[in-house]
Amino acid sequence: MKKTKAFICAILALASTLAVTGCGKEEDSSSENPFANFDFSEEGRKQIKEYAQASDLFTVKELENKKIKWLSDWDIKPTEKVVFEEMYGGEVEWIQCTFANRYEKLAELINSGDGVDMFYAGNMDAFPKGAVRGMFAPVDDHIDFSSPLWEDVQEVNDSLIWDGNHYCTVVQTTGDKVACVYNKKTIAEAGLEDPADLYERGEWDWNAFESMLQSFVDVENQHYGIDGWWYEFALMATTGVPPVTIEDGKLVSNIGDPAMERVQDYMFDLNQTGCIAIGVGDYGWTAHPEFVGEGKVLFYPVGLYTFYTDAEDWKGQFGEDAFFVPMPKDPNADDYYVPVGMEAYTLIKGASNPEGVARYLDCKRFTILDEGTKALADKQFKEDYGWTDEMVKMQKSMQELADENPFLDISTGISTDCGTLLDSNLRLSAKGTPWNETYEAIYATLDTYLEEINANPVASVVE
Repeated sequence: MKKTKAFICAILALASTLAVTGCGKEEDSSSENPFANFDFSEEGRKQIKEYAQASDLFTVKELENKKIKWLSDWDIKPTEKVVFEEMYGGEVEWIQCTFANRYEKLAELINSGDGVDMFYAGNMDAFPKGAVRGMFAPVDDHIDFSSPLWEDVQEVNDSLIWDGNHYCTVVQTTGDKVACVYNKKTIAEAGLEDPADLYERGEWDWNAFESMLQSFVDVENQHYGIDGWWYEFALMATTGVPPVTIEDGKLVSNIGDPAMERVQDYMFDLNQTGCIAIGVGDYGWTAHPEFVGEGKVLFYPVGLYTFYTDAEDWKGQFGEDAFFVPMPKDPNADDYYVPVGMEAYTLIKGASNPEGVARYLDCKRFTILDEGTKALADKQFKEDYGWTDEMVKMQKSMQELADENPFLDISTGISTDCGTLLDSNLRLSAKGTPWNETYEAIYATLDTYLEEINANPVASVVE
């Protein structure tokens, strides 16, 4: 039984990795199914069924309608699919779309009465937009978030209650949304202290981050500071105050919060002192992750998925001595906050099998709670991705920070117009625009967007 459990967990780790790297692709063709040639042996399936049926986590043991329809640009992961099949005799029909046209396809299927059941919300752009537009339905009649299977994510799910219901179901929060990537050799040659050591001592904060940047940056000698396109919102997240939150069932703007002003002023100062690589000197407006390995760029904040590949791939980008730490702590925040992602799903309006979706999500929670998962995931990262024990330990620490403070930034999921407004304007301080100018230009428009949605939280028809 232990060997079977270990095998399940190894496949779970692989499946989670492939989903993270696949669901954010901006492509115009349907994604290929990474699991098309994968299957479990008969003995493996039998043992999975025995383990699932013996678990006291499942409060529902039977499922009348066994088929659910899943709309996505990537297929369901093998482990939970097998649990769903063996526990409930379930079947998942994958309705393919592209990442770019998924919302158009979703509206088309809803309006046609197709009865499609489930949609991914982990890209952070689905909620509350999908509920507001009448695309999603509540899961409250089908999932008990206070049950042992769900209780450890009840708080984060309750933080997303909309119009009195759960329209977005979070199966887990993730701490690998953005890591601060660097090269240990570059740090050492510059006479700087390893950020990992600073983090270990509780000294890795904005002040240490800025001090290292100012010590390293020398544009004339091709020593650049922060590169990439992820750092602005990653730094904002460290304040623990997202641009927009849901409070008492209403969307509330936080861009006037002192924490937002503080982080925007901080990014403006980084720009003014030449610490941001993009647009400095002859660097241009193209990101150069390879400069990390070449000793030209000090920090490259990016999703940790870039390390969920063969070692030759991530070492080819960031160098043999590449490493990562969490984003630096805001020294004025009340706790250590990091960018938090989520693996989350929505029940689609007019779904043919909402109970089936709920039981499938139970199967997902079952695989996540499996005790052997972390150990087998560690083994995979070291064997398949060339990670060191130190890297595995740091990834775990990032996940712990996310678990301790699982706030979520839903700013890109409010509406298309609102998401665009915030995404484009909240980055301007890092490009040299004073925050007071940006705030004055957008606060009234943002308030209007939020007021319109608060007045009509759930549309009756799909637009």
